[in-house]
Amino acid sequence: MTERGQRMLKRTVRRSHQLSAESIAKDLQTWCGLQMSPTTVRRELHGMGFHGRAAASKPYITKCNAKRRMPWCKARHHWTLEQWRHILWTDQSHFSVWQSDGRVWVWLFPGRMVLA
Repeated sequence: MTERGQRMLKRTVRRSHQLSAESIAKDLQTWCGLQMSPTTVRRELHGMGFHGRAAASKPYITKCNAKRRMPWCKARHHWTLEQWRHILWTDQSHFSVWQSDGRVWVWLFPGRMVLA
């Protein structure tokens, strides 16, 4: 691989960590005209010091939302089971519109953590 190709590969990975080797190979073909197999992409990234890792999960509750939930919960800590049955729990439904809900892999330097 040429030095220019390595620079483009490194720039592509740093721009968006959450890319598979297959999508990186397609991006390099589209943007730079570099034709590479996903195996070559993986080998070159490992040679540059990048490693594929599973990304850490993000908490879905923001700090602001957590602050709002606490007073709501404290006000209802004495409720009976019958009262709780009248609450509509929306967190029980799970669907995905654009992305897979499976494990997300990221390319990063050792010692660096990226949240998914």
